[in-house]
Parts: sequence; C-alpha cells; structure tokens
Amino acid sequence: MNKPDRIFGVKKNIFLLGLVSMFADISSEMAYPFIPIFLADVLKARKAVIGLIEGVAESTASFSTLFSGWFSDKLKKRKALAVLGYSIGVVSRPLLGLATDWPQALGLRFLDRVGKGVRTAPRDAIIADSVAATERGRAFGFHRMLDTLGAVIGPLVGAGLLYFVIGRTNYRLLFKLAGIPALIAVAILALFVVEKRAKTHEGALPGFSLGLFPPEYKMFLVIIVLFGLGNSSNVFLILRAKDLGVSPVLIPIYYMAFSLTYTAFSYPAGMLSDAVGRRHVLIIGYLAFAVVYLGLALASKAAYMLPLFILYGTFPALTDGVQRAFVADMSPAHLRASGLGLYHFLNGLALLPASAIGGWLWDAVGPRATFLYGVVMATLAVMMFVFIWPRMRRS
Repeated sequence: MNKPDRIFGVKKNIFLLGLVSMFADISSEMAYPFIPIFLADVLKARKAVIGLIEGVAESTASFSTLFSGWFSDKLKKRKALAVLGYSIGVVSRPLLGLATDWPQALGLRFLDRVGKGVRTAPRDAIIADSVAATERGRAFGFHRMLDTLGAVIGPLVGAGLLYFVIGRTNYRLLFKLAGIPALIAVAILALFVVEKRAKTHEGALPGFSLGLFPPEYKMFLVIIVLFGLGNSSNVFLILRAKDLGVSPVLIPIYYMAFSLTYTAFSYPAGMLSDAVGRRHVLIIGYLAFAVVYLGLALASKAAYMLPLFILYGTFPALTDGVQRAFVADMSPAHLRASGLGLYHFLNGLALLPASAIGGWLWDAVGPRATFLYGVVMATLAVMMFVFIWPRMRRS
C-alpha cells in the first residue's frame, strides 16, 4: 500500500514532475517529427538551412541549461525558472504554425530550445531536493520513465491527428494543437508541485567555479565528456538500418521499440542504482552501449537491426536518470542546480564533435568505423570508472 505522500511508490512531487515532463514531451514530439517536412514542403527551406536550424536549436539548449542552473542557485529558487522554461513551449510551438519563412522558424526553434534549457537544471534540482539521497536513483528513474513515455505517445498523437482528424498536410494546425499538452504541463507544475527550500549558503553565492565542487564530480565530468565524444547522434542508427536494407516504413517502428525499452527499464535502473551504487549501474550501461555499437559495426543483415534497437534502449535507461542522480549526489546542496546545469551542458556539447567525427569516419572509412570508434570511447570511459575512480576515492 502506498504511503499518503506517495503515488506508485514515489514521492508525490516526483510523480507530479513526471507528469509535467510527460505532457511536455507529448507536446514536443507531436510537432518535432513533422518540423523538417514543414520546413521543406511548406516554407521551401533547403536541406542546409534545415540542418542549420536544428543545429542552432540543440546547441542553444545546452548553453541555456548551463546559465539557468547557476541562476537558479543564485536566486535560491527552482520552480519559478522551471515554470518559465515550460511556459516558453506553450508559446513557441503554436507560433511555429504561423511562420511564413524559415528565419521565423529558426527564431521560434531557438526560443523553444531556450525554454528547454531554462527548465532542465532547476527541474532536476527540484527532483534531487525532494528525496533523500538513498532514493534519488528511484526518483530520477521514475521521472525518466514518464518523460520517455511522453516521447512515445507524442508522435502517435501527432500522426493520428494528421492522418485521421485534421488533414495529412495540416502541419500549422498540428503545431497549434501541440500547445495544449504543454499548457497542461505548466498548470501541473505551477499549481501542484511543491518546491522544497534548498539548503542555503552563508553570504552571497560566489561566481561559478569548479573549485567549489568535490574532486569526484570533476572526474565524473571527464568521464562524461570522454564517453560523449563517442556517443554520436541516433541518426546514425537509422542510417545504418537503411544501409542494411531495413524498409523506411519499419524504421519508426524500430525507433519506437527503442523508446519502449528505455521507458520500461528506466525506473528499475534507478532503483538498482540506489541499492548497488550509481557507478556500477553506469558501467553496465556504458557496456550495453559498447555491445550495441559493436553489433552495429559487425551486422551484415537487416534482421539484426530490431534486436539491436531494442537492446540499445537499455543504454539510456541505465544511464540517463542515474547520471543525473550521481551528479546531484556529488554536488553541494546550494550548488546542485549549477552542478546539474554544467553536466547537461557538457553532455550536449560533446554531441556536436561526436556526430561530426562519426559522420567523417562514415564517409572516409565506412559505417563500421563510426561504430567501432564509439566502442573504443565507451571502453575508455569504463576503464576510467573501473581503474582510476577507485584510486582517486582512496586518495
């Protein structure tokens, strides 16, 4: 039986924040798969322009996350920034339906990703502040489960509306309707989520400095960047599937299988990290990534791709929420949002060179080189966790 302050085994605040992220992701993913088509077919944007828009959008989220984490700690407030970040999505997605040229679309995608960056670190800090360290993995795992469930539901809702309700090319109305679940997310956050007052720091908060964080936090950032440099965009999995002869019609189904695996294992992985330690679960997750990338390098038939997509879902399930919990564990309470913001910033920043290197290796050597490079980087990260981390902690 659940305790009065718990829902489905987690604190009420965690459950509500999970709903917030689920509705926000439904909103985002209702629109996201159709934005490139809208840009190309309706606004007549060239492929290079579409790539520019998405590149600017994703890098913007990384930079704004770094700032919002620090600013949240400086204000000693989390919820107000999180509400602001989610509210931007309520405005930016419907306005995209009114865009008449690609520069307007670029500005709105930039605004949307600013919102994502503004909300992420403060929201994660609220999650960390809401529970004891002994159940932080469970909390982040549950949150990631509902967040990813939204990413599964969103494209289904978007496709269903286009194909059965509003017309197959009525992207403008779809983007306007995407504002509805975003508004629900903001309402839940603003009205029901309770911000636990974070532990304060005596005097004014100093400017951000890595010197304020413990050595293990800094070592973990090194490991994150090292691993991230081999963790290229998931678009390469899709290209590999196409390369091996998987029908384009089946690729969205394969990707949904990946998302469902991610959803199913996120919560158990978080609970496991509370029981056996974050480091052990992360090592398993990095090894799962290495196994999948090795399989992608060696695969010779289309039949191998669905099992690899399913297995690949265990990698973010074992790492995404657990890494956030690990960062929260190692960050001083009054700098928790700053610590999470820097983590998200570096994680996102590493994706740019990782994808560039992966694409260059694909063109210059072949697809196997792209995935074998990822295997090498993941192995190096595991070796640091296994051999260097224990020595650092002992010293």
